[in-house]
Amino acid sequence: MAESGASPDAVPAPDALSPLARAEHFVWLTARVLEQRRFAYHFLDSAGGDPAADAVETALTSYATGDGGFGYGLEPDLRGPVGQPLHTGHALRVLDSIRRCGGQRVERVCRYLTSVSTPEGALPAIHPSQRGYPSAPFVPVVDNPPGELLATGPVVGLLHRNEVWHAWLFRATDFCWAAVESLETSHPYEVQAAVAFLDGVPDRPRARAAADRLGRLVRQQRLAALDPDDLDACPVAPGYAPGEHHFAHDYAKVPESLARAWFTDAEMDRSLDFLAQEQQADGGWPVRWRQWAPGTALESRPIVTIEALRTLRAYGRPID
Repeated sequence: MAESGASPDAVPAPDALSPLARAEHFVWLTARVLEQRRFAYHFLDSAGGDPAADAVETALTSYATGDGGFGYGLEPDLRGPVGQPLHTGHALRVLDSIRRCGGQRVERVCRYLTSVSTPEGALPAIHPSQRGYPSAPFVPVVDNPPGELLATGPVVGLLHRNEVWHAWLFRATDFCWAAVESLETSHPYEVQAAVAFLDGVPDRPRARAAADRLGRLVRQQRLAALDPDDLDACPVAPGYAPGEHHFAHDYAKVPESLARAWFTDAEMDRSLDFLAQEQQADGGWPVRWRQWAPGTALESRPIVTIEALRTLRAYGRPID
C-alpha cells in the first residue's frame, strides 16, 4: 500500500503500461487460482520451469473428479461436481500448455473418456450426469446424447500431438476423420474443433488435404470475419450471441497451424491488430459468446486474456 504522502506521479497511468502489465493487474484482480498460476507460468517465469508447472498442475487437481475426469466449473459454463468431456478437454489443454500431458494422470483421463464415449468412440458435448446442476442454456442436457466433433476433435488431436496411445484413441480418431471429411456446412466452434484435430493427428498428408478443403468451406460460408472494420460482411452463425464473430486468429492460434494457410498475410495482420486492440481498459480481453450468469463471465475473461496474449506472442507481436 502506498504511503499517504506518495506522489500520484509514482503510479503509471494505465495507458502507459504494456499490454502484459495491464493484463497482469487484471488477472491478479479477477482470476481463479488456476488462471493466476497459468499466467505466472506463461508470462512471469522466464524459464517456464518445473516449480511453475507444478503449481499449475496442483491448482488443476482441485477440479478433478473421482472417476478420472474433471468438473467443478473448470469450464465455466458447466457447474457442479460431476465430470464432463468439456471440462476434461479443458484440463488436457492446460496440461499440454505446461508440457505435462502424459503419464498416469492422462492414462486415468483416457479411462474416463472411454467410460463416457458413445459406441463409436466419440465424446458427447454434455453427458447426462450434468442433469440437476446449473449449465448454460445453449448446452442442453439430453438422454443418450450423440458423439460430437466439437467435444472429440480437440481431445484426440491433443493426445496425438503428445504421443499418447490408448485403445480409446483408435475409435475416436476414426470418428473424427469421418466427421471432418464429411463436413458440408459447419459453424465456427466446430471448425475450431476440426482444426485442433487436424493439427495433431499423425497422418500429415491426409490432415493437410482435409484442412485445405475445410479452409475453402470457411471462406465460402463466410465463417471468418476477414475485415474487422466490416463485420456486416460476416453474418453471425445461427444460435450465436450478437457480435459473436470469429476471426483468422481464432482458427490459426499459432503460425504452425494448418489453418494459417487459409488466410493471406494481410488478413492475418488485420486479425492480430484487432485482437491486440480488443484489450479493454481494465487490462482483460472480452468474452464474445453469450453470457448467462455473472460468475461465468468473471471466470471466463482471464482464460480468454491468457489465450489472447499467447496468440499475440506466438505471432511475434509485442506484449511487454
